[in-house]
Parts: sequence; C-alpha cells; structure tokens
Amino acid sequence: MTAPVTVLLGATGGVGAATARLLAARGHRLHLLGRDADRLAALAAEVGAAGTAVVDARDVDAVGTAVEAVATAEGRLDGAASVVGSLLLKAAHQTSAEEWAEVLAVNLTSAFALLRAAAPRMRGTGGSIVLTSTAVVRTGMANHEAIAAAKGGVEGMVRTAAATYGGTGVRVNAVAPGLTRTPLTARITANEAQAAASAQLHVLGRIGEPEDVAGALAWLLDPATTWVTGQVLGVDGGLGSARPRARA
Repeated sequence: MTAPVTVLLGATGGVGAATARLLAARGHRLHLLGRDADRLAALAAEVGAAGTAVVDARDVDAVGTAVEAVATAEGRLDGAASVVGSLLLKAAHQTSAEEWAEVLAVNLTSAFALLRAAAPRMRGTGGSIVLTSTAVVRTGMANHEAIAAAKGGVEGMVRTAAATYGGTGVRVNAVAPGLTRTPLTARITANEAQAAASAQLHVLGRIGEPEDVAGALAWLLDPATTWVTGQVLGVDGGLGSARPRARA
C-alpha cells in the first residue's frame, strides 16, 4: 500500500508534534510546516518526515506555495491538517482591535489558507482535510469571545467546504478539543488548582492530553475513513455535550 502524503500545518505545537509522531508510526509520508526552523528540523529528524517548510500560517499565499510544492514534488496530496491555534482569555470589552485581528489570523485565516491550498490538489483523487476548532464554540464559557468566534468560523467553513468539494472526493472535517495539556495552555494546566477546577468541567474528570487529540486527527486523516465529512468531532471529555455528575 502506498504511504499517504500528508501535510501538517502547525506541526511543532503540542498537538501538532503528537500528531506527527502518530501519523509517522502509521506510515504517512509527512511534510511538516511551521514557523520555527530548529523545532521543525528536530521533529522531522525524530519522525523521519519527508520534508519541512518554514511558513507563517497566517500568510495565505505562503501556505499555498508550501502546499503546492509538496503536491508537485510528490505527485499527489492525500491529507492536510491544521493544528494551529492560540489562546486569548479576555472578555470582548477587554480585547483590543489588534488582539481580535491576531486571533482571527491565527485561528481562522490559517485554516482557510490550508483549505484553499489543499482542496484543489485533492480533487478527483480524493483526500482528507482536517481543521481545528474548540469545545467552547458549542459550550459558551466566559472570556472566550474572540477564540469562540474564530473557531466558530472554522466550523462553518468545514460544513460548507464539505458540500463544495464532496463531489470531487475530498472530505473536510474538524476536531474540537476541550482543555488540553500543551505549552499553549501551560498557564492553566501548570497551576494545580486551575487544572483541577478545569478537569471537573469535563465529564471524564480530566483535562486532555495531546495524544487524545492526535488520535482523532489521525482517524479523520486515514484514507480508510471515507464516509465521514462535514463533521466537527468533539475530543473534549464530554465538555461540549454533557454535564458531569456531582462528585462527592
């Protein structure tokens, strides 16, 4: 069986690196995209990636150029995932115009950039595009207005893109994690009291690990998952769909 050619945007983050390791273990031919050349090189050496490119995920044209280069060099593109994100915990009235623009660029523009670049290169041969949302789109939580708006845009884009490209064999889905232990969330997860309080909001009574999200991403990217599109998969310990029982 030919190894799937897969592009991973935001590869060196906590979830990105976990996803790269899992996909490599499952035989994907990986191309890693990110902003930090040294971290990209180290991760590529670890997982045996086929290639890397230093790319600002907020730059639509740069992402397009990088994805096109992969598809041209490999002769095809089977999978593309964006695990780019940021975390701004501020009420709307406390969020500056600059912060709002940055949240949109990092979370929504980056997802659009990957979709715009990857979908045309999969038409006819089929492929899987997976974007990243958040559980707070479904479950309103205080001080998440900007990030919920940006990721809500991602979810709308997933459904419309699934309709646009489905006839060409391209699947488009997203994962929506709850609080996950990564460097991005360290200011919450590294605080014992805050981490415990957050865990209690999740039905399963814990916060997520990068491998939890990576497993869902890898499943959606699997060429065998051919009957799933237009979906937002909650990988959130139940946060987006249920409430925990009172604990003694």
